[in-house]
Amino acid sequence: MSDKLKQLRCGIDKIDEEILELLKKRENLVAEACEEKNKIGAAAYSVQREDEILEHVEIYAKELSLPQGLASDLYRRIVRESYKGFGIGTYAKTLKEDKDIVIVGGNGGMGRIFTRYFENSGYRVYCFGHSGWDKAESYLKNAKAVIVTVPIDVTKDVIKRLAPLLREDQILCDFTSVKGPIVDEMLKHHKGPVLGLHPMFGPDVKSLVKQVIVTVPSRDEQASRFLVDQFKLYGARIVKCDAYEHDKAMSIIQALRHFTTYAYGTFMAKLNPNLHKLLELSSPIYRLELMMVGRLFAQDPRLYADIIMSSKQNFELISSYIESLKPELSTVASLDQDAFTQRFLEAREYFGDFSLNSLKESGSLLAKLQDERLSF
Repeated sequence: MSDKLKQLRCGIDKIDEEILELLKKRENLVAEACEEKNKIGAAAYSVQREDEILEHVEIYAKELSLPQGLASDLYRRIVRESYKGFGIGTYAKTLKEDKDIVIVGGNGGMGRIFTRYFENSGYRVYCFGHSGWDKAESYLKNAKAVIVTVPIDVTKDVIKRLAPLLREDQILCDFTSVKGPIVDEMLKHHKGPVLGLHPMFGPDVKSLVKQVIVTVPSRDEQASRFLVDQFKLYGARIVKCDAYEHDKAMSIIQALRHFTTYAYGTFMAKLNPNLHKLLELSSPIYRLELMMVGRLFAQDPRLYADIIMSSKQNFELISSYIESLKPELSTVASLDQDAFTQRFLEAREYFGDFSLNSLKESGSLLAKLQDERLSF
């Protein structure tokens, strides 16, 4: 190595250290901003503020003749770390009454997350499961909202047992991934406010910022407004939906997707290929796909069984999907490229601009994956 190259590398290392020191200063300012947000009751996440940051850095990067997209890619990661740093902080309490929240099944993964959030906002939270029903009445005495978060196959039984203990001014909610029949069950057995909820994330999340929570307001929406506002304060994105519209979408988003991933993974296990060699040979896109399969099998199988087997509608959709593979397989078997191309173009027409946007947006994700070396 030449002396000139050594000198240049030293200069680069020095600038890198200065960048890191500036990032630390920024992190300290973000922490102060978080404290101020807590004091004034501001939400953890602001779309407007994030857009302002990204627009500002892109304009400035252009003035400095930096590559297009570099600044926004970098700052998306920096902003994401800022929100992660916010974590389960101390948030303002949207309910002004001195009332409690009860979580039935609060010792499970989702129950624990929301217990921490609610407690950090100043709520008294009481949790019980199958062994705590002897204390249920005392827990419910001062409750404003009661959230049921138990396995899908026992949710209806829990609602039937719980409802007679509730007053009409208490809000009954659930966290299940099926909404139609569960909401109907809550409306049938409870005369007060009913709110269906579906957090679209797992118990491993570090922050609720940008996480989706589906709300299904089913009776007296105004009474449960404080809960929805509380989730917004945590940074969650709220999507309001009809119960059966939700279930139809979830059959595709969750049941069908999880089943195909599960089936692919179990087939791979039977084939028993060398995973390390597959990853070594694969492009970033296949590596990403394989990681999504691996991710599923790192989690609780009962969770996925509950989701996939939660309704007859899911079974019918999965059966229809499997039937649809037969003509596709016949096309491949007959080596009919014209038929393949025609079906391909029909699907492209359905996806429309989404295909082109996906091709563009996935580029940065795949580039990031290419930069990282996955190892066992």
